Amino acid sequence: MKKITGLLLLSGLLFGSSVTAAKKVKANSKATVAIDYLNGNFETYDKLQKAIWSNPELGFLETNSSGLLKQHLRENGFTIEEGVAGMPTAFVATYGSGSPVIGLLAEFDALPGLSQDTVPYRKPVKEGAPGQGCGHNTFGVGSSAAAVSISKWLTANKHSGTIKVYGTPAEEGGAGKVYLVREGLFKGVDVVLDWHPSSVNAVSTNGGTAMVMVDYKYYGKPAHAAGNPWKGRSALDAVEALDYMVNLLREHVPTSSRIHYVIPDGGFAPNVVPEYARVSYYIRSPKRTDLNNLTEWIDSAAVGAAKGTQTRLEKEIVAGTYERLHNKTLSKVIQKNLETVGGVIYDERERKFAEELIRVTGTPDSIISAAAKVQPLAEFAEEGSGGSSDVGDVSWVVPLASFGAATFVPGSPGHSWQNVAADGSTIGTKGLLVASKVFALTAVDILTDPKLLSAIKEEFLQATGPDFKYVPLLGDRKPALDYRVVKK
Repeated sequence: MKKITGLLLLSGLLFGSSVTAAKKVKANSKATVAIDYLNGNFETYDKLQKAIWSNPELGFLETNSSGLLKQHLRENGFTIEEGVAGMPTAFVATYGSGSPVIGLLAEFDALPGLSQDTVPYRKPVKEGAPGQGCGHNTFGVGSSAAAVSISKWLTANKHSGTIKVYGTPAEEGGAGKVYLVREGLFKGVDVVLDWHPSSVNAVSTNGGTAMVMVDYKYYGKPAHAAGNPWKGRSALDAVEALDYMVNLLREHVPTSSRIHYVIPDGGFAPNVVPEYARVSYYIRSPKRTDLNNLTEWIDSAAVGAAKGTQTRLEKEIVAGTYERLHNKTLSKVIQKNLETVGGVIYDERERKFAEELIRVTGTPDSIISAAAKVQPLAEFAEEGSGGSSDVGDVSWVVPLASFGAATFVPGSPGHSWQNVAADGSTIGTKGLLVASKVFALTAVDILTDPKLLSAIKEEFLQATGPDFKYVPLLGDRKPALDYRVVKK
């Protein structure tokens, strides 16, 4: 492990007088056992999240991160099914028996190139290495902490019910959850609870966008670019022709759709006609029907580019995800419990750190106070926008609701070094324990109120419709286990 000089070294020393992830919860008496467990185990989960933070691993490569979560759950009486759905780092951890069955999602993959120490200025731990820019070190730990607290409640109350923790790898582009859905691992689950690290505490009401990640690979003929270029056929020309056509069609797609691309492979030297080139596309739209039409259009352009350059085309769908279907009934329960728990309260050290951290963004210090607040429940958007997540696929096969907890400093950009610095500190631990407590309170509500569960399920069936059949957007491909492996 690299020597880390920032706030990470202060783990367990500066949260004083048992300060937890949020204001201490004066919990509903029926959930006291679960909340008391979380209030008494700040140090446990501070250490665990920082262990994952200190060894950030990319999608499908999260051997250590997944292993730490499995070890903790196993030590607390969970049975573990490992390597599920063809993914070595995926797992399902189960505790209890009988109904209802409540699933908790747990992510742990990092992002490329975001290595950062826990200091309020840019300082990579290792230049060019991964970092937890989306806070998944806190995500997996927060869900696991919640699951353990609920297991304590089940045992203390001798109550029927089953808790399942889904260790889901490669959310960042690898669509790990889609394979779990495709393999039927959510069958028999009554409700799934989801959260995500954020800079605010708020229930999610935006469905996001459906997305397909596609690689278009072209194969041509190499030749000397000066001596006999007429003998060559440029794969890079095909990529550029495709990109040009796509940039023209942007004018004619729905304004809510998004198309992004990079060219990871474009040749090796200007004086050699490129024999191989690859362009990687993310295609997004709030509705799957629009997404399918747009993808077909781009596919046609890709075929045209191959014909026009006399190259050979191969298309690979790397990932594909649905838009999210939020269960409003469940979301309202989470809102109630988030308001009970409250936000993240900074101590003097953390506030000073936060102020220095966002100073470089030009954001006023006053925005930091948002971490301590809970946002009111927003209107549910009729059409989603922004990013995509494999959580969407889960939401179409089992009732699901999601919320964010402030593991990041308000005012920080998404996927940033500022996020890495904050979520690897005690700020991140406080945020994940907010999420854990909300999960615990919500699970107890579901476990003790059959009418609530019936209402959640009834809404879900009405929203999906009687004719809905889940069909994965990535087809029958196997998990792209090497999509984060650098190809030489």
